[in-house]
Order: sequence, then C-alpha cells, then structure tokens
Amino acid sequence: AVAAYRAALEERTRERVPLDWAMTQNNLGAALRTLGARESGTARLEEAVAAYRAALEERTRERVPFLWAQTTENLALAEEARGDKMKDAAHWQAALGHVEAALEEYRAASADFYIEKATRLRDRIVAKLEV
Repeated sequence: AVAAYRAALEERTRERVPLDWAMTQNNLGAALRTLGARESGTARLEEAVAAYRAALEERTRERVPFLWAQTTENLALAEEARGDKMKDAAHWQAALGHVEAALEEYRAASADFYIEKATRLRDRIVAKLEV
C-alpha cells in the first residue's frame, strides 16, 4: 500500500489537485502508521507523522475543518504510537494536543461517532501520561 500511495502522489500532485494530494498523504500516513506499529523501530512512524503534517498543509482547519480534524486525529495516533515505542511522554503530550484540537471540530460538527472515538483516544493518552 505504501508504494501505491507514493506512486499516486506522482499523479495527484499538490499543484494540480491539492485536496486529492492531501487525501493521499493522509492515506500514506495511515499505511505507514500501521507498518510502524508492527516494527521495532520508529522510522515508519516518523514517516507517518511527516505524511500527516504534509496533508495538513492543504487540509487546513479553515478550508476543510472536518477533514482537518480527521487528519489531526490521525497525527495524534501516530504520535501516541511513537510515545509508546520510545516511552517518551513528549510524544503523548503532542498526541493529546492534536486529539483535543480534533475534538473541538468534531463537537462543532456534532459528529457523535467521531467525538466518542476521539474521546476514547484522549482518555487513553491521558492515562499514559498519568503513569
């Protein structure tokens, strides 16, 4: 999947189709995060974070608030995974900030499913920070 998304980025360029490019970056991030969770190192998780950050360059809060929130929540998941692997609270703190920001948009959209899902993520991260 990673290779397919990287190939798609050659067709779906930021200049030509910026929101499609951002969607592909988000999907690339998800694939990298899944692989990174299975591996012992953090290289793929770091790539996932970079892909999500790239997606957020076009999926801005002002332009597409709900898509911004989804990508921001994905970024939180990647940071949480980095924190888990590295036992580094700084990544959990970053994850917490991202998920709380996403929750603001989910609440504004009255998106109950997403609110519940992000709240569970927030609670899980808070529990890790309290240990």
